[in-house]
Amino acid sequence: MFRHRGKARTFKQNFRLAAFLSLIAGMVNICGVLLLGVLTTNVTGHFAYFAEDVLKKSDQFGIHFLLYIIAFLAGSFISSLMTEFFYARNSHAPHNASMFLEIILLLYIGLFGDYLLNDGVGKPILAYVLLFSMGLQNSLVSKISDAAVRTTHLTGLFTDLGIELSQLFFYRETSQREKLKGSIKLRCGIISFFFAGCVAGGLLYNSLRFRILVVAAIFLVIALVYDNILVSFYKIKKKLRGEEHHDH
Repeated sequence: MFRHRGKARTFKQNFRLAAFLSLIAGMVNICGVLLLGVLTTNVTGHFAYFAEDVLKKSDQFGIHFLLYIIAFLAGSFISSLMTEFFYARNSHAPHNASMFLEIILLLYIGLFGDYLLNDGVGKPILAYVLLFSMGLQNSLVSKISDAAVRTTHLTGLFTDLGIELSQLFFYRETSQREKLKGSIKLRCGIISFFFAGCVAGGLLYNSLRFRILVVAAIFLVIALVYDNILVSFYKIKKKLRGEEHHDH
C-alpha cells in the first residue's frame, strides 16, 4: 500500500491507500466538528473566518484561525521533511515516521481529549493537534501517490471528478477511457470512504466521543503492519529467488 512511489504504483495500491486514509480522515473530520466545532481536515474555511475576524477587529484578530492554517502547514512540512530524509537514506519504509507520529497524536487526543478539555486546555489546542495530524497524512499520501490521492478534503476531488465525467463524452480511445474510468473510480472511492468515516464517527459519537480517534489510529496501525508484513514477504521472496538463481 505504501511501499511504491509515484508512477511505480498500481491502481489497486492507490485505491487501498485512498480507502484506508479517507476513512480515517472522515472520522477525524466528524470528531472535530462534533466535539470541537472546528473543521480539522482542511483549512479552506479557516481563511474566510480569519479574514472575517480581522475585518471585524475582534479581540483576537482571528489568531486561532491563523494558527489552524499554520498547524496544517506544519504537519505537511514535517511529514515531507521526514519522508524525504528517509528516502535519501534508502529506507525500505520512509513513510513509517510520519505514520507513527500521526498514530501517536490520534491516540493521545483519543485517550485524553475529554480530560484535556476539562483541564482547561481548550478546544483550539486540540484542533491544532488534529489539523497537524491531517497535514501529516495529506502530505504523505500526496507524495507517495504522486498527487493522485488526497484524502483529507473533497473540494478538489469533486472538481476533478466533474472534469473527468465530462471527458467521458469526448474520449474515444480504449486506453484513454480505461485510464479515465480508473481515475473516476479512485475519486469516487475516496469520497465514499471519507463519507463512511464521517457516518461511522457520527454513529459512535455518543458512546465513544474522543475515543473515535482511537479507532482511527487502530485502522492506521493495521494499514502500517499490513504493509510492513508485505515488504518483509517480498524481501524474503526476492532473496530466495536470488539464492535459487545462484544455485543454478
